[in-house]
Amino acid sequence: MSKKNKKKNKGTSIRPRLLVFRSHKHIYVQIIDDSIEKTIIACSTVEHEIRNQLTSTSNITASIIVGQTIGKRLLEKNIQQVIFDRNGKPYHGRIKAVAEAARETGLIF
Repeated sequence: MSKKNKKKNKGTSIRPRLLVFRSHKHIYVQIIDDSIEKTIIACSTVEHEIRNQLTSTSNITASIIVGQTIGKRLLEKNIQQVIFDRNGKPYHGRIKAVAEAARETGLIF
């Protein structure tokens, strides 16, 4: 991520940054508090509980499940607002599916 984007997408403990990274095979989501430079929560299609629900880890269905899971984990920690960071990728396909699934669980961004 460039310095310009990192300054704009700065997460705090009240409103952390939801970072989405996608590879060809998997999708990864991290919740980062930039004030202490620490990952609070992480979720991906590599995890066994998510992988067992899927036939493929690189499609939109997998992204929806990851988005729902990260939303539930955030609400358990009483975090309702995040800053969405798509890591410079276009907002469509798998990244859009993660965002919409997380919003459906009650996250605000």
